[in-house]
Amino acid sequence: MYLGTVGIGLDSYDNVFNAPYHAMVHARMAWFLIVSSVIVLWVASLFKIIHGSYSLPKGTFLNNLKNGGSVNKRNVLFVVAHPDDESMFFTPTINYLTVRGHNVHILCLSIGDADGKGITRKEELYQASAILKVPHQQVSVLDHPNLQDGFGKVWNDSILANIIEEEITRNNIDLIITFDNYGVSGHCNHHDVHYGVRKLLQASSQRKIEAWELVSTNIFRKYSGPVDIWLSSLNPMQSSHEVVHCLLNEQPRKSFLAMAQHSSQWVWFRKLFVAFSSYTYVNTLKKM
Repeated sequence: MYLGTVGIGLDSYDNVFNAPYHAMVHARMAWFLIVSSVIVLWVASLFKIIHGSYSLPKGTFLNNLKNGGSVNKRNVLFVVAHPDDESMFFTPTINYLTVRGHNVHILCLSIGDADGKGITRKEELYQASAILKVPHQQVSVLDHPNLQDGFGKVWNDSILANIIEEEITRNNIDLIITFDNYGVSGHCNHHDVHYGVRKLLQASSQRKIEAWELVSTNIFRKYSGPVDIWLSSLNPMQSSHEVVHCLLNEQPRKSFLAMAQHSSQWVWFRKLFVAFSSYTYVNTLKKM
């Protein structure tokens, strides 16, 4: 009887001291499964993008055909706030358009001189545009005294609308792509650009100008990398009252190459941003 009691006591003693070990093993197994699932999903998403870049699916965005069966080429103007916006946020759309032969222009409304590097950043934009197959003469970079880079510096929407209208007239633009009212990162200059385009559209209702905005996502989707292609692809199906298109980056390597041309901005946290940002891999555009 006494030995039996000792045996039960030892078993209880062993269970008490081994419980933390078992809990730790289970926790590690759970984390391993979670990390493995994320890696598999990440790789599967990249495979879908890369596979798409080889098969070059037609897509439906700006895929209207002429009577002869060829695609109707458009003169497209990207309206951005700072040098590097085109590489950090819009490369899936730019690549989509250039591959299909559309005529792409970029209007950058400041030289990004908040840190005194504006002249350098202007030249970097030209270099990045060359990587993205946008000709030098189709890139305009402004240094307007009332449109200076910086948080808290409000840009007048009437000034913006007038500048954008001049660019449209000069280059026979028939389509604009810009930020939505949040501007991806929430930068005040980004959403000021959006309201400048809106001002133009309201004042030029007689014009046949088509405009699209880049949809901002929540922070979890924003830093989900290529995984966000699955969620973004659901947007067009869920938007019954809005015209929405999801564009995969058919040449994701160009996002890194283009952003690397902005050497004054190519610091470690922006390298991480380009790697993990969903905007490197997919753009969702909504008609304004």
